[in-house]
Amino acid sequence: MFKEEITTIQNIEFSNCTDSFQFSQTQVDTGEPQKNKIARHLLEIGAIFLRPNDPFTWVSGIVSPIYCDNRLTLSYPEVRREIEQGLAEIIRSHFPTCQAVYGTSTAGIPHASLTADILNLPMGYVRAGAKDHGRNNKIEGRIEPGWDVVVIEDLISTASSAIQVVEILRDAGCNVLGIVSIFTYGMNKGLENLREANVINISLSDFDTLIETALEKRIIELSDVKKLLAFRANPSDNIWQSL
Repeated sequence: MFKEEITTIQNIEFSNCTDSFQFSQTQVDTGEPQKNKIARHLLEIGAIFLRPNDPFTWVSGIVSPIYCDNRLTLSYPEVRREIEQGLAEIIRSHFPTCQAVYGTSTAGIPHASLTADILNLPMGYVRAGAKDHGRNNKIEGRIEPGWDVVVIEDLISTASSAIQVVEILRDAGCNVLGIVSIFTYGMNKGLENLREANVINISLSDFDTLIETALEKRIIELSDVKKLLAFRANPSDNIWQSL
């Protein structure tokens, strides 16, 4: 748990945090755990920003110390390859019977396409709503009742959008093995929704690893951690700002 991780780094002296820094185009394999490597990449390219003292306002109205835009990973070939290889490996290891992958619209589509290519599997995507013309499809691409399938999402917060895709695929007769994603906040609401939907999620990296990495990189200070964890515990309660 993150509480244990904090004890290993609580004596580090931190300098002022910065919002961005240079991404090295030539990386050497140092044996760094994949979840840490993904977290580092997301911070380096600016796909994730942490601003506990100057928060963002999400479209939903939630005031947040974190902003995540995983679409930016597509613009960095090395990061993109790391992510797609990681997603493919999760499917190989945890869902070996997978017969097709489906991306969430729209953020999951490119990652589903690239991952399907690595695995040599059929790929499709699921719309948030049916088309208002043609065949009124919600599912785009080949679909076969009885297929074992995996949903690919870029980000898990409450998991509502990914679960909607799961239900559409189930209604089409598919057996949804799970949801794989680049990053998860690990929010209580998201975990609860996944349990209720009876579907598992495996992510390449997570909130705790991100905080650990941000501390090591001196992007945040130890005093910021309490705010970040309080936000994750209850995003709709702005009390975290006063901690």
